[in-house]
Amino acid sequence: MEFYKILVPVIGTDADEEAMKLACRLAKKNKAKIWAVYVIAVKRALPLDAEIESEIRTAEGILDHIEAVAEEQDCEVDTDLLQAREVAPSIVDEAVEREVDLILMGVTYERRFGQFSLGNVVPYVLKNAPCRVILYHQPTA
Repeated sequence: MEFYKILVPVIGTDADEEAMKLACRLAKKNKAKIWAVYVIAVKRALPLDAEIESEIRTAEGILDHIEAVAEEQDCEVDTDLLQAREVAPSIVDEAVEREVDLILMGVTYERRFGQFSLGNVVPYVLKNAPCRVILYHQPTA
């Protein structure tokens, strides 16, 4: 498989870091373009363009860290901070808009009601993505 445009949604977990390293390895093969995106979910009570300072600072820190990870891998990445009502649809919309070949997502082990859970974002992206999706599952401790 050849990838020329890769989208890496991040939320600040260790799995994001490993997903970015994997994206860099895949990108080097074909000199692919990589975008890392962080989506801030804006509550319905607020306007969509509301400036939520604490979340923006957190997101910028995470994106700066992801840029540093890519730089360590001798790879270039563009970062974007998005604000949306729902995270999952905005990831899919971003993939469509940028015409990416791959969405690469880091996934951590989470339990909900005693069962392993992928949450809401990953299943939505898997179902609606216009391209291939690779999940990097963070090993459990």
